[in-house]
Amino acid sequence: MDSTEYKPISVRDWIITLIILAVPFVNVIMLIVWAVNESTHPSKRSYAKATLILCGIAVGIGFLAALIMPLYVHSLK
Repeated sequence: MDSTEYKPISVRDWIITLIILAVPFVNVIMLIVWAVNESTHPSKRSYAKATLILCGIAVGIGFLAALIMPLYVHSLK
């Protein structure tokens, strides 16, 4: 990141961002776009990267739970 001064993202822009993120499928696409686009505000880019990381962790935990749960249920019988 260069030493360019960035103005803060306005409340209006954050509200628009959150509305976009509430739309299924569009939210994932926009998070990827914001995470990799160099012209995106650094705050929004960091937010998009962090959100994608947390979603990846959640999907990974869900996948592991889906694999382990049948084994646990089977052991109860």
